[in-house]
Amino acid sequence: MITKSQRQASTLKRLRRISHVLDNAIPIPGTKFRFGIDPILGLIPGGGDTVSAFFAAYIVWESAMLGLPKQILMRMFSNILFDTFAGSVPVAGDLFDVAWKANAKNVALLEEYLKLPESNEKPDKWFLFLLLIGLILFVAVVGTISILIVSFFFSLITGNR
Repeated sequence: MITKSQRQASTLKRLRRISHVLDNAIPIPGTKFRFGIDPILGLIPGGGDTVSAFFAAYIVWESAMLGLPKQILMRMFSNILFDTFAGSVPVAGDLFDVAWKANAKNVALLEEYLKLPESNEKPDKWFLFLLLIGLILFVAVVGTISILIVSFFFSLITGNR
């Protein structure tokens, strides 16, 4: 039988790995800076930030299953919203993604919480459901706006209206 602490350790290890790949997997030679696939995915107009947001939502979901309180989940959610919104701005958003590292911030929030004395808080499934639906709607709107902007500029460049 798997204990609660073993399940927490396994989940935390998996979320650290996902966060690392998204935010810190690639070193910039000659510097101490790193970035992940999040800003690379962001180069794909509309869809890239959507994919990144779903990975980020998975981190929040798993954190909620470990019993994080609503206040911390809302901070994690706001990190994702800010990352998705700012990341949707062409070029500047991708540079922002290199620096912001929302996933690393969210895993750090989870690690802080797990260091606290034992808490028996159960995840509020309705709250989490509404939070994720809100995130999906937000990402869909931002993705749609990004695609419309790219389409508009493409039509200006090609002369097709």
